[in-house]
Amino acid sequence: MADQIASGTVADRAVIYARYSSSGQREESIEGQIRDCLAYAERMNLIVVDKYTDHALSGTTDKRPAFQRMIRDSAKGKFTVVLCWKTDRFARNRCDSAIYKAKLRANGVRILYAMETIPDGPEGIVLESMMDGFAEYYSANLSQNVRRGLYDSALKLQTLGQNCYGLRKGPDGRFEQDPITAPIVRRIFEEYASGKTAMAIVRELNAAGYRTSQGNPFGKNTIARILKNQKYCGIYEYADIRVDDGIPAIITKALYERVQEMMKRHAEKPALKKTEGGFLLTGKLFCGHCGAPMAGDGGTSHTGRVYQYYSCLNRRRKKCDKERVSKQWIEDLIVDKLMQIAGDDQIINDFADHYMAWQAEQQAASPLVGMAQRLKRVETAIKHNMHLVDSGVITESVKQHLVDLESEKKAIEQGMAQEKLNEPWLDRTEVLFFLKKFRDGDAKDISWRIFLIETFLQAAYLYDDGRLLLHLNFSGDKAEITAQTAEEAVEHGDPLGFSFRTHLPAISPP
Repeated sequence: MADQIASGTVADRAVIYARYSSSGQREESIEGQIRDCLAYAERMNLIVVDKYTDHALSGTTDKRPAFQRMIRDSAKGKFTVVLCWKTDRFARNRCDSAIYKAKLRANGVRILYAMETIPDGPEGIVLESMMDGFAEYYSANLSQNVRRGLYDSALKLQTLGQNCYGLRKGPDGRFEQDPITAPIVRRIFEEYASGKTAMAIVRELNAAGYRTSQGNPFGKNTIARILKNQKYCGIYEYADIRVDDGIPAIITKALYERVQEMMKRHAEKPALKKTEGGFLLTGKLFCGHCGAPMAGDGGTSHTGRVYQYYSCLNRRRKKCDKERVSKQWIEDLIVDKLMQIAGDDQIINDFADHYMAWQAEQQAASPLVGMAQRLKRVETAIKHNMHLVDSGVITESVKQHLVDLESEKKAIEQGMAQEKLNEPWLDRTEVLFFLKKFRDGDAKDISWRIFLIETFLQAAYLYDDGRLLLHLNFSGDKAEITAQTAEEAVEHGDPLGFSFRTHLPAISPP
């Protein structure tokens, strides 16, 4: 398929995100991912308008340039779909995954996967959360094996593939001083220790034509990283390995310590910044009076105090008198209730039962059913032919038939294995294990709060009399919640909804 970027209407524009890590993968991994994503886009009538690729970067970190650029671009309305090869290409850290999926959702962008079937609706949300969790588990196991090899190399004081300005890899795999850049490192430390500011050092180095190891001009952050790097005074460190003279020292330990003390004194107290976004309930919180979404808003009083709250969109249009509610209060309240839900065995079992029932429906229509039937017939034929062999009937045709059957069996088993990768079926124990892991979370951890909300909560309706209705990610007749069905759920005790009363705090206007 021609690798072309097309133009189209905003409604059906998609971008492809692809990446490969450095653990046993090659550049071709990117090409293969894009090829499969383009084929999927063609099947789904999506028009690919751009591609974002990160090379040799792990999905366990969000420090991926193309990934971050894609997240920023999602706010500009350039596309409405992000297309990935599989869930682990987006992220292998479930907290990062939850945070950035929430950002994309807030920007009106959804994620599709070319090689994995994620259903629409609430079951898909739970399935995707589980797949994120298993991707992180795989990554943890992979990194455990990688770390084992790195640890062995660290015992030999080897570089572990690290690049460090002023140092280079020697013939024995250990660090040695770079004769060109080591003097620059020494100069930076000595000038800072003499009282020169970091910005003055930056200006002088750039004016002299010096560049970083990436060929870029020096900046204040580059100088700060160099001044904090203890490798320059000879300290080799990895995990619990620490060797004071494991690296040829560029500067003395006394100079390093003096610089650290000066940096500590010079450190400016960070300015209080106005929070940018961070409204966790965007698209989840609704007005109990008119049904309109409650959007994040805020302001600053004349004293400089920052106020953040959720406000009914119709209130802004003067069509609803629903009071504003404190951002921190409502988010804390809902997270607390979801944590209670995650800790309730009966609710978690109901979740698991509902999910397994949906998965059974999906399995019934899966190609695996037909493949399993074919495999059973082939295995029966193999047994029949083996009976002939045991009976002494060993002809060329029988032998060839056995070879053909064994070949077909292997092909079916391989196909089934691939299909299971494309459609990961989970047993009930795995579902329960995943859902109960939410009990171990820290309610103050922002990424965990997002992950909890995205997995369990479909909608929340808030009333001025203190009623709050939570609707969880179950399917059924009430999958789409309106103000009317919310009222009915409160009045009639909907078993899939959770309603309660609470005290509404007063909101002081900015």
